[in-house]
Amino acid sequence: MAGLRLSKTTIALLLLIVCHVGPSMAVLFSQLPKTLIVTATTKSGDVLHAGEDKFTVTWALNTSLPAGADANYKTVKVLLCYAPVSQHDRKWRKSNNDLKKDKTCQFTVVKQDYSATGKHEYMVARDIPTASYFVRAYALDASDTKVAFGQTTDANKTSNIFDIVGITGRTTGIFVSAIVFSAFSGVALAFFYVVENKKKK
Repeated sequence: MAGLRLSKTTIALLLLIVCHVGPSMAVLFSQLPKTLIVTATTKSGDVLHAGEDKFTVTWALNTSLPAGADANYKTVKVLLCYAPVSQHDRKWRKSNNDLKKDKTCQFTVVKQDYSATGKHEYMVARDIPTASYFVRAYALDASDTKVAFGQTTDANKTSNIFDIVGITGRTTGIFVSAIVFSAFSGVALAFFYVVENKKKK
């Protein structure tokens, strides 16, 4: 019976540990080391157009770190992130220290195997909405957990912010077609008006 009681006690303790440790295992942005130096060819105030413009992003491990600092880095994931000005009053873009709940960075630029330096040319995807952005890179471990980061802006996310203009659905072709159709309709209406007047005479 003692053995049975011990077994039940052990199970209860394990369940207690799982319940309490689970939430504490959340990855917090504030606890991530900033080990990556990230730059982009975009400049503060630049305006890019979705589906048309490109920019290049580069990342590198901070050379001031001791050897082996990136030993557990397996993947690099680079993302487009909303600047604070485009998060205001938009809960679906809200930042959260718990990275599982964070909605700052929603658009993947590239995800690839980690190397101490890297570069990628990105064509702004057609589904990127109009907003102000910066670029952030995460280093992921073998379990795909974020373990380090770097970004093109400062801690307050106010420097090196650029804008992207999304596709509204009103393309130049549609606009021109609408003008041509309107002009043709006007001419046709005038023609039939003249014809009808001549018939009456």
